[in-house]
Amino acid sequence: MICFCAERFPWRRIWQSSGELLLPGLSEMATRALLYRRPAEPATVLVRHGSQFFTVRLRRHRRARRYTLRIHPTDREAILTMPPRGTIIEAKEFANIHGGWIAARLGRLPKAAPFQPGTVVPLRGVPHRLVHRSGERGTVWTETRDSGEKILCVAGGVEHMDRRVHDFLKREARKDLQKSAQLHAAELGVKVRRISIRDQSSRWGSCTSAGSLSFSWRLILAPPFVLDYLAAHEVAHLVEMNHSARFWRVVDKVCASVTRAKNWLDTHGNDLHRYGIQE
Repeated sequence: MICFCAERFPWRRIWQSSGELLLPGLSEMATRALLYRRPAEPATVLVRHGSQFFTVRLRRHRRARRYTLRIHPTDREAILTMPPRGTIIEAKEFANIHGGWIAARLGRLPKAAPFQPGTVVPLRGVPHRLVHRSGERGTVWTETRDSGEKILCVAGGVEHMDRRVHDFLKREARKDLQKSAQLHAAELGVKVRRISIRDQSSRWGSCTSAGSLSFSWRLILAPPFVLDYLAAHEVAHLVEMNHSARFWRVVDKVCASVTRAKNWLDTHGNDLHRYGIQE
């Protein structure tokens, strides 16, 4: 039941031919939405598969036409997308039916590699061991030991190590992606107006017609030819906003490693999502 304060919301009954109650200052559609809003829904459902239990996150999408499941690689959880008229009961039934798929896909995720002392993290495709240097100044820097081992040194309190490594990798990703994107933009005669660095789980990069590019910071973990391909791919969308044959000809024009980079991502791309997350 919805209650209104008489002092703040004086109202009167206005009966239409349909016999519906309207509230002052609101259209019929707005009144209907206010009085008949959808009750609060649970954010998750619990799914059982054998002796295992999984929490599945629910998301309702206005463009969805059916129930779909996907695995979020960094959050390490299953996400069930529901159509506008879908019900929680149907969603739970759908998730339970696919409990085996959820268990298999979650079990296939590579082991998490949190940013803590001893973890080996690839930087531009080269393995670097994280080393805590509490007594030194600075933030994050690279060194090479006498043995030839590459290390990533992190100063300050160990409790800040995760954030400092994340910040360092994002800065390095932005630097490399800006350089590569601007180079390809000059080759194609287009202009990149803005570059955003995010932690995208469903795509490595994206582009808008206004010239804004967005990339996953995790590309700095991959070899340089992979990062360069993704930069070329998104810049090429400023010429062709599609994935037609013409688009791929544009990509091939500025990047000589398309096939090699795509094959690398198919084989190793999922592994990049395990870095910097907790079990």
